[in-house]
Amino acid sequence: MSRLATSWSRLRAWSASHGAELRLCVRSTTAAVLTLAAAQVLHLPIALWAVLTAVILTQISVGRSLKASTDYLVSTLGGAIYAGAIGAFIPHDNSLAVFAGLALALAPAVLLAALNARFSAAPFTAVMVFFGPTITHTGPIAAAFERVIEVAVGCVVGLFVSLVVLPARAHDFVIEAATQMLALMARFLPELFAGFTGSLDRQALADMQNRIGEDLGRLDRLAGEAAHERITRLGAEPDQRPLLRTMVRLRHDVILIGRAALSPLPGAFLPRLRPHLTHISEACADYLRASGAALSAREAPPPLDAVDSALDGYAAEFAALRREGLTRELPDDAVERIFAFGFALDQLQLHLRDLARCVAELAAANDASAAGAPATSEGVPQ
Repeated sequence: MSRLATSWSRLRAWSASHGAELRLCVRSTTAAVLTLAAAQVLHLPIALWAVLTAVILTQISVGRSLKASTDYLVSTLGGAIYAGAIGAFIPHDNSLAVFAGLALALAPAVLLAALNARFSAAPFTAVMVFFGPTITHTGPIAAAFERVIEVAVGCVVGLFVSLVVLPARAHDFVIEAATQMLALMARFLPELFAGFTGSLDRQALADMQNRIGEDLGRLDRLAGEAAHERITRLGAEPDQRPLLRTMVRLRHDVILIGRAALSPLPGAFLPRLRPHLTHISEACADYLRASGAALSAREAPPPLDAVDSALDGYAAEFAALRREGLTRELPDDAVERIFAFGFALDQLQLHLRDLARCVAELAAANDASAAGAPATSEGVPQ
């Protein structure tokens, strides 16, 4: 019994950590079965293509399914019309004519797919339509028509299943990706600031920036899917573009701070600015983590008081150093680096305020949705 209980606990833990994948499995299987039933009801000559289309287009989120369905249907329609015309007007009297017709049908479709990824299904469709008459024993135009109908059935069923069977919203994935990115920046920020008081490994810095860039790329892709998803929903979802722009700007701030931290602070600057730098890195890291938690929970943003206090303390101490004339004793490259760091801190403060506004807007939209009222921007910190 204990072994059975352990296995059951492991299975439940695995299921909890792979919920998105399991929901996708259920949706894809449901889409395939329903498409096969629809193909039989409609007496489609070959149900295979409709079922394959439904499985391919049942994606992990509603937004991605909508975009994939639109692109697949458009590219299939274009490829079918063009390849059907080639098959109808190019005779197949001999092998040479077949080779020439295939080349004429396929080459433009491949070029179009290479120029625009949304037409990636066009080459496959062109080949299927061109050789369709040999499979279904119909004419080129009829083969093109059947191909479009099969794909349309698969698209409709696949999209319907994505909307009603355990639907996964790209909006939620955007929040999750943004939270992960904030946690990553919070983790790396103290390491970056350590460069002002010691040596910073350039390779480690490059690895940090690359990981943050990968998270930003994922967030950008998911935000695009969420934009498509908003079209399908009756209730207005909050726009993720402001959050995406803020995350891009925060990443730029991290890049600027990393460049400035490649060398330690010079001379008398280090002992006087060290405690302020430590305070800034800790306060900003804590704020990023707290903002991620608030974003994930759809709650109001944390206060910025600690960050503002840390930045004000640094600014006051740096102003005192300037009044004492210590900046005039520095070489030009050190002065440039210090003032670039000051600019990066100003931008970081501004963009953390933008982050607070985004978190507040998403929390307000969630509260309004729960209350059944339209979201407003009242109470959003400016």
